[in-house]
Amino acid sequence: MRLLLDTNALVRWHFGTLSRAATTVVERAEVVSVSPVSAWEIAIKAALGKLKFPDAVETVAERYGFGSLPITLRHADAVRTLPLHHADPFDRLLIAQALESGFTILTSDRMFEPYRVPVVWA
Repeated sequence: MRLLLDTNALVRWHFGTLSRAATTVVERAEVVSVSPVSAWEIAIKAALGKLKFPDAVETVAERYGFGSLPITLRHADAVRTLPLHHADPFDRLLIAQALESGFTILTSDRMFEPYRVPVVWA
């Protein structure tokens, strides 16, 4: 399985609070990737005082052997074709990335359900 961690799953993985079942999915995945959109979301939440995440996301991804799934123009354009089930711009870009690049998303956000994106629930 090619797995894309959503921002919440990445944060919970890093802090060791991801469920055992979700941890097993990550450990067994063929490829685990993180999107720059998660680094952006974490930076904004940290600046607003909503999240304490002192480490650089790039360093965290490297520490765990996670790859980076670059954001392309194709990904950004694909957001235009998504129905507006979910207004969160970060999640909409993650969904577009997963759909366009053949990834399954690890998330606990039930707002992903209306999309046709493959999901593993965290």
